[in-house]
Amino acid sequence: MPRPPPRKAPEARLSDAPLAPRDDSIHIWPGRYVDVGDARIYMRTTPSEQPDAEPMLCVHGLGGSSHNWTDFAGVLRNRFAIEAIDLPGHGRSAPAAANRYSMDAHATVVIGYLAQSGRGPVHLVANSMGGAVSVLVAARRPDLVRTLTLISPALPDNRIRAFPLHNDPRAALIVVPGFGEAVLRLYNRRYSPAARVKATIALCFADPRRYPPERLREAVAEQTARMSLDWAETAVARSTRGLAAAQFLRARVGWATLGSIATPTLVIWGDTDRLVAPDLAPYVAAAIPDSRLLVMEHVGHTAMMELPEQTARAVLALTEDSAQFRC
Repeated sequence: MPRPPPRKAPEARLSDAPLAPRDDSIHIWPGRYVDVGDARIYMRTTPSEQPDAEPMLCVHGLGGSSHNWTDFAGVLRNRFAIEAIDLPGHGRSAPAAANRYSMDAHATVVIGYLAQSGRGPVHLVANSMGGAVSVLVAARRPDLVRTLTLISPALPDNRIRAFPLHNDPRAALIVVPGFGEAVLRLYNRRYSPAARVKATIALCFADPRRYPPERLREAVAEQTARMSLDWAETAVARSTRGLAAAQFLRARVGWATLGSIATPTLVIWGDTDRLVAPDLAPYVAAAIPDSRLLVMEHVGHTAMMELPEQTARAVLALTEDSAQFRC
């Protein structure tokens, strides 16, 4: 067993401020293409109800997209000006130049966008691989990040194990150069877009019944469109290898980076997460000096999708507390 965490992060609170009403019939938020250096990315914007609202940027996980933040952004539209990015090779964004899909490369794109857009400092909210990317953003450019929220971040384990493989040992094949792309192409041919989306939700949710039918239709449409892209498998496979390299080859660097984050941080974890070990939660929160922790019961890997209101209240409480500190 690993040593106890170096500190016990305080338990996160939930804000009781009013949220915007949730409407599962709302369609995915509109977006636009933005050129950031040699990357062409797609950015969705949730119309804000406050003209002077503080900016927020949401970053999805491996194989995900800005679509993952639809309901979370919807209930916070009365508080923040929210954008959600499609990382290179994901969602509607173009493939990465020269097939650069390392965590460093993804972080460089996010930093580049924040720097050129002038929206920073933002409330940065990220899930899974997006959490690994956003840790680098917050450590390298603290001037661009007002608060940081990490939802089941895909960070290095503190013991020798490959937790995601407990649920699907075949996932190990994806990290094999060349072979991983072939496996994904075969998977595409064998399973329909609807079957693929439902399998992903079953893996990421503790209770798949929480996924709204409208979101399922949108996700299937997005998956159908991606299946026609001849570079989609390469983007996912290489991002998977980039994530694996950060977790297994640079684990010490990853944990040291957490300790360098000075931004007020919220760590959220579902206790039924099947992709990133839930028992990592207190260690990740303890490694970040100014952090708080929320472990959500009967919730899986994507808390912002499964329970968007509760996740939003935790994020809102973080921003309220950090605002009081700034004053």
